[in-house]
Amino acid sequence: MNTSSLSSKPDACIGVGLRHLHYDEALAHNQSQTPIDFVEIHAENFFAKGGITQALLSDVCEHYQLSVHGTSLGLGSNLPLPQQTLSQFAELVKSTQPKLVSEHLCFNRAMIDDKIYHSGDLLPIAFNEASLAQTVSNIQQVQEAIGRALLIENLSAYLDVSEMDPYSRDSMTETEFLLRLCDAAGCTMLLDLNNLIVNALNQKHADPIEAVMRHVKQLPQHLVGEIHLAGFSEQKVAGFIVDDHGQAVSQQCWEVYKQTIKCFPSVPTLIEWDTNLPPWATLVEQANKARDIALQQK
Repeated sequence: MNTSSLSSKPDACIGVGLRHLHYDEALAHNQSQTPIDFVEIHAENFFAKGGITQALLSDVCEHYQLSVHGTSLGLGSNLPLPQQTLSQFAELVKSTQPKLVSEHLCFNRAMIDDKIYHSGDLLPIAFNEASLAQTVSNIQQVQEAIGRALLIENLSAYLDVSEMDPYSRDSMTETEFLLRLCDAAGCTMLLDLNNLIVNALNQKHADPIEAVMRHVKQLPQHLVGEIHLAGFSEQKVAGFIVDDHGQAVSQQCWEVYKQTIKCFPSVPTLIEWDTNLPPWATLVEQANKARDIALQQK
């Protein structure tokens, strides 16, 4: 396994999401031939034991530092964690020893008429005391299983939980919730700037960039351990801009990143692109742009 430091380039640490279309090209190069410091994998794609999946994972670890990003634990769900998924997640983390491990601040499971239903999506949680206690407990269970702290990603939200359940009304802001969550659970934040931009646009803020930066500037430097950059498709769904990671990093996101990286210098930054995948060279170009911005802010 590659054991070089994640911040091998001392003033900026830039990664990309590694998706199936790019496996061959990514493995044909290494960190000395590309500006990529680390790659992110979605944990669930590598739960299978043995075979080609594990061979591929081994090859990736030989070439790059690794970030493991979970999408299925549903840390905000008001139900016990799915034990098989947690066990697989923990085994993957322990076997690969990635530099970054992250999950989402969301729920995905609910009990309806004595039956557990899975949403198949990342749904927003209420920012109140009950939700905070449940999420902290779930995060602590995961951290105990993997033997390290998690990075928790803020979410794009397309519905108001309180409209579905009047007992799920917010009693604090998202920022207040995140600060208390990190303090109580001993975790840190994966700050997804695209998610904040999508939320600000959908909430029709007069100045979305100002609204995002107002949130960012309330976050203590020590609580942000990673930054995500992405783009979104212009076509709306049911009137909403969707966080589909289907385009290059948006101009709004670059503008926010220029200001954000001043607040959190040298924090690892990831380019996310999950649908309508471009050539590998395009991802490398996006990583180069992020590195240039990060270095300019020093």
